[in-house]
Amino acid sequence: MTPEENPPHRAGHRHRSRRLRPPRLKGLSINKLLPNMLTMLNLASGMTGIRFAMEGKWQEAVIAIAVAALFDMLDGRIARMLNAQSKFGEELDSLSDVVSFGVAPAMILYLWSLDDARTIGWMAALLMGVCAALRLARFNTMLGAAAEKPPFAYNYFTGVPAPAGAFLALLPLIATLEVGDGWFDSPWIVAPWTVAVAGLMISAIPTFSMKGLRIPQRYVVFVLLGVGAAAAALVSAPWATLSAVGLVYIASIPFSARRYRVLAEAAARLQEGEGEGVVAEDRGAG
Repeated sequence: MTPEENPPHRAGHRHRSRRLRPPRLKGLSINKLLPNMLTMLNLASGMTGIRFAMEGKWQEAVIAIAVAALFDMLDGRIARMLNAQSKFGEELDSLSDVVSFGVAPAMILYLWSLDDARTIGWMAALLMGVCAALRLARFNTMLGAAAEKPPFAYNYFTGVPAPAGAFLALLPLIATLEVGDGWFDSPWIVAPWTVAVAGLMISAIPTFSMKGLRIPQRYVVFVLLGVGAAAAALVSAPWATLSAVGLVYIASIPFSARRYRVLAEAAARLQEGEGEGVVAEDRGAG
């Protein structure tokens, strides 16, 4: 093509068009999307628990929250396995947890029992949702400071984590499903219990974390047998088993706080000893 047929101003216009054209967005693989899909299933399960509660299906409501906790446990682990962590995923996970482990359990308890206590019952339910949001907001702000934690603190949560808090809040309902009405379904029992669990969620009490737990080789077989026995008990007597697990978890909180304090004191003594050793070396060198 001759210069007359292709004037310079047209060529320059094409060049500018190519330069101003926005870059194409690359698609995301399923591996990258899978953790966020699980997070959305977590959110959907929590919302479904509210629907079951509105229909008076209390067993299904508790199961929906348990399924949400399962998806919440899987999404973070799979994200780390697939190297698919992202800021978007972290924010989505926290927002989903507020609904599934704060709003949903509060609404289930309100529709089940707290409604009979009128304003006091609603205040207890409201406090549950608010404390779950505060806990997760605090968790997000502490993510950047994780490297500053002492090594022994990595096996501990600060306060009761949101899924465990939801489970503890629903414990009166779970116990009622086992023993029947008339024992734990009074709003004057459920309301203070809900407030206490909400307080544990935003507290600074150290609680055990199973993330860094390592099983010695000689105990692996016994642990596997225990898991099998727990699974059999969960299938044959689910509500009694969940009630027992909840009581064991509550009983573990004082032990976790005491163990954390012992480790903190030992770390402080070790640090003081190292400081004194450095001072002594400096004096000897002088």
